[in-house]
Amino acid sequence: MKYYIIAGEASGDLHASNLLKEIRKKDPSAEFRGFGGDLMKAAGTELVMHYRDLAFMGFVEVLMHLRTILRNLDKCKSDIEQWKPDVVILVDYPGFNLRVAPHVKALGIPVIYYISPQIWAWKQSRVHKIIASTDKVLCILPFEKDFYAKFGYEVEFCGHPLLDAIHQPMQTLALSVDDRKIIAVLPGSRRQEIKTMLPVMLKAAASFPQFRFVIAGAPSQPESFYREVMNGAKCEIVFGQTYPLLKNAHAAMVTSGTATLETALFNVPEVVCYKGSAISYTIAKQLVKVKYISLVNLIMDQITVTELIQDDMNETRLVQELKRIAEEGESRDTMLQQYSVLQSKLGGSGASERAAELILKTIK
Repeated sequence: MKYYIIAGEASGDLHASNLLKEIRKKDPSAEFRGFGGDLMKAAGTELVMHYRDLAFMGFVEVLMHLRTILRNLDKCKSDIEQWKPDVVILVDYPGFNLRVAPHVKALGIPVIYYISPQIWAWKQSRVHKIIASTDKVLCILPFEKDFYAKFGYEVEFCGHPLLDAIHQPMQTLALSVDDRKIIAVLPGSRRQEIKTMLPVMLKAAASFPQFRFVIAGAPSQPESFYREVMNGAKCEIVFGQTYPLLKNAHAAMVTSGTATLETALFNVPEVVCYKGSAISYTIAKQLVKVKYISLVNLIMDQITVTELIQDDMNETRLVQELKRIAEEGESRDTMLQQYSVLQSKLGGSGASERAAELILKTIK
């Protein structure tokens, strides 16, 4: 069968690639095509467009690039019409995918949403669009099943694919010999957030000469871009080694997003950071209906990791919080204990395989 997949960022690329590997085990003649990244390509997907050309962050940035976004949407819809897949699999990325879904549904092609958009956080009215334009929704967070049930829509909780991803064989972290413990620096994957987060993170790092700070470089960004943002600050960078870095890290500074959950699943104490443009943040604050910005705290429904948001995301506060979790003691121990509870809430291993089974069952 022919599978068209749309993922618009690094985390979607990762989970889509693992899903496609499981689909191929059950359907050896499967053909894959779509929008995604290097991991999807390595899993056998013919890429129409790379996600690095799709990623725009924040209300202002989206408005600035609206013409490009609309062109990409038209290109995607046209390509689906011409290729005529047996199913279209949407992976998160709601701003794009929820505009593609109704068009695909009207063509009579089954639409499956793998990794439901976080509509429980803001713009909950989108649930009606999802219900109308999909044949099945596969959720990866335990509380999402109850959320959809309130609207009379049955979805499937297949577990979180990160539990599988972090236990896959991975390369050895390629760093020179240094006895200091590693603090991982994860400033995000989009240019706008890296420009905002990384300088503050590096200023905080200067207060901890006893630790070795290593930046997880996004594969979609060149090293020259990081060096420009760093403005002469000395810090190591590794590319394509985020998981090996986390596996060896003692603590971490992490920009809000999927990386906060990945860090926790590697049992790395972390400080969660977020800072956007003043306009984007003001608008988001009015629209977002959740108590926390990190997935860790949302799943636990309590403050497990400290969140430094907007004005609190400054050098002084970051140094204070990093010191609290980097030093051995009660704060660090408590966070690690809560991580164990977090893993039990996420459904165990085998999420990608369960998702593949549900997809094949739906389209057959």
